[in-house]
Amino acid sequence: MSVVGMTFGDRLADAVDRKRSQVLVGLDPRPQLFPLELRGEPAGEASARFCRGIVDAVAPYVVGVKPQLAFFETLGPPGLAAFEEICAYARSAGLLVLADGKRGDIGSTARAYAAAYLEPREEEAEPIADALTVNPYLGRDSIEPYLSACRRHGRGIFCVVRTSNAGGAEVQDLELSDGRPLWQHVASLVAEWGAEVVGERGLSSVGAVIGATHPRSVAEARRLLPQSVLLLPGLGAQGATPADVARAFTSGPASALVAASRSVIYAFRQGEEDWRSAAAAQAARLRSEVWAVAGW
Repeated sequence: MSVVGMTFGDRLADAVDRKRSQVLVGLDPRPQLFPLELRGEPAGEASARFCRGIVDAVAPYVVGVKPQLAFFETLGPPGLAAFEEICAYARSAGLLVLADGKRGDIGSTARAYAAAYLEPREEEAEPIADALTVNPYLGRDSIEPYLSACRRHGRGIFCVVRTSNAGGAEVQDLELSDGRPLWQHVASLVAEWGAEVVGERGLSSVGAVIGATHPRSVAEARRLLPQSVLLLPGLGAQGATPADVARAFTSGPASALVAASRSVIYAFRQGEEDWRSAAAAQAARLRSEVWAVAGW
């Protein structure tokens, strides 16, 4: 079956089975943190070279990468060129690409974002990304363009539901009239939208971002979203551990993804001489630990 003929959920499930991994490595290029050998290059070129090296290092141990658009955008046109180069490079390495942009706007603007990241720009061309993070707090009409890309092009989205930052509670934990926190209502909407794009493996193409720093929320999100893939940022530098997310995997081995960025790509700053080897070691360790707690 072609990629277009498969749902994102099915593609992800196949990748997890093949790699025996539920790990995504975030690509957050910060030139000031790069190894010395890259410091003299223009920021865009150095970012592309750094991210290519990370992709090469972690590819055996992860199912995909999560380039954070903000770190590429801040570098201007060279950064955006590096972003597109790295997305294509990661796909050529057999990895899924989850663009982390947390886009959220009214329907017409969402339509443009969907076209930019989740739809082919030319005949026979692949979309830039396999999936995109989006903000669902503007409601159904702001999500529909992304759902269309999921249905037509085998792409996926991850809706921001419960975030890992402390300030998120100011909005997401607001209590509704029925006693539920707001984020749980949003989770119910995500489950409703996702029911339209469930693949043969039982996973929806509409996933949810749930901060791994909130273990109780992870367990509750799993209950509310039995068919959605949970994207779990917060391991490593933000303090969460694989044990904190074990309950996320009760819907199957591919029903959750663990995302780690700084703790992997900048692992060399803890004293390792080779930045590629340091990243590979951290990715391999995380894969083993997550697979073990997932129980598969």
